[in-house]
Amino acid sequence: MDFVMKQALGGATKDMGKMLGGDEEKDPDAAKKEEERQEALRQEEEERKAKYAKMEAEREVMRQGIRDKYGIKKKEEREAEAQAALEANAEGSLTRPKKAIPPGCGEEEEEEEESILDTVIKYLPGPLQDMFKK
Repeated sequence: MDFVMKQALGGATKDMGKMLGGDEEKDPDAAKKEEERQEALRQEEEERKAKYAKMEAEREVMRQGIRDKYGIKKKEEREAEAQAALEANAEGSLTRPKKAIPPGCGEEEEEEEESILDTVIKYLPGPLQDMFKK
């Protein structure tokens, strides 16, 4: 039976033996080759990272040139300026900074409503003005 199998497969019986779980030939330099391969992969990765870091630095120089040309500030700079303004306003304060109240909110509305009511009363006839004043 072995003879028929060898003839059918040609010279591939060594590979068949390995595939079927037979003895594998150990390469004496396999560990060294694997270590060299891993080192080559690490080096390629470092070169790739350096390449992309260089490209990003070039892009950042270009972006900064555009910012300088048009007077645009970086997002971080704007946030830092806003934070500095809040801290400057909050100096000496023991509590958190108050939120800005937009005009027309709060007590001013009551005063405006009273002034509007007074304006309406002025245009009413005399007896009606007396009724609203009481």
